[in-house]
Amino acid sequence: MQRRKQPMRLCLGCNQQRPKRELMRVVRSPEGEVALDPTGKANGRGAYICPDPACLEKALKNQRLGRALEANLPDEAIAALSARLAALT
Repeated sequence: MQRRKQPMRLCLGCNQQRPKRELMRVVRSPEGEVALDPTGKANGRGAYICPDPACLEKALKNQRLGRALEANLPDEAIAALSARLAALT
């Protein structure tokens, strides 16, 4: 019996490849709204980070998250992402 391949994604903070289910997806919707996507199925451009606030800080500091989402991240979106990620961990 063959095993299914586990989809791997790259964390924008620590730059390590991990299984998709271990990472949190941040999505920019077609309307331009940036939010965490706990289901991993929301429409829009997505990027992945570890569920660790330090990884989010690294991704924001190096502007990797904004580049990956092809959007300028407003301060209120960054605060909302930080709060939501802290609540999940």
